[in-house]
Amino acid sequence: MVNISYPKNRILPTAEELPSSDETPVDNQLQNDIPNLLLSILASIWANRNDWYFGVDMAVYYNPDEPAIVPDGFLAIGVKHNTGERGRLSYVLWEEQNITPLLSLEVISERYGSEYETKFADYQALGILYYVIYNPFSGRRGRFRNRQRLEVYRLIAGKYELLPSENNRVWFPEISLALGYEQGNHLAWSREWLYWYDKSGTRYLSDREDADTARAIATQERLIANQERLIAAQERLIASQERAAKQEAEQKAQRFAAKLKALGINPDEV
Repeated sequence: MVNISYPKNRILPTAEELPSSDETPVDNQLQNDIPNLLLSILASIWANRNDWYFGVDMAVYYNPDEPAIVPDGFLAIGVKHNTGERGRLSYVLWEEQNITPLLSLEVISERYGSEYETKFADYQALGILYYVIYNPFSGRRGRFRNRQRLEVYRLIAGKYELLPSENNRVWFPEISLALGYEQGNHLAWSREWLYWYDKSGTRYLSDREDADTARAIATQERLIANQERLIAAQERLIASQERAAKQEAEQKAQRFAAKLKALGINPDEV
């Protein structure tokens, strides 16, 4: 939480009076698609919660005398998810009980935006507990040669410290979720994506994946039901054939016994 004191008689600007963005366009599609995917999965995981907010490319105001910061994505806990029909125009700390976002996300763009320097210092000074950097260019020659694909920093004694990852995932105990990356398909685009995971490392599915899984399960259930109906029909046919064969055998036995009786022979003595 950021503690900023203002004169008691000062009237602070509202979200309606502040710019909702820095008007800087995102550099590439991933800066929108990755945070929006995380948001949509969270909306499914926390469908019954109203104490969180995940902003995408939204201005965050922490001081009325300073310009906003605009992360690619950020997560705040302890604030209302539903703020009315209009929703939030921007995230204004003095309208959010001074609740600082728990997590800020930056996706490294084609045009480098000082995510490891200026933004690093800004989020650290702001007191955001976790700073997440996803770098699709990690390992390349130059400034990203020694950078990891996913770097998560935690604020410890006022300074960011890089957290270790396990299986490309980092656990956040405050929200009982891990953030990680793996190959997937989203928006008909097969590539590496960021996902949320549970404690066991199981990945939470997107809405599309949930729908595809539900359809696959429904199709499998229909196939099983059809197979069961076919087996039942075959069993009824076999039972019917067996009854018919038994009936025919009994009729043959009856006709044979009748012929024996006509010849004066007791069938029971044959």
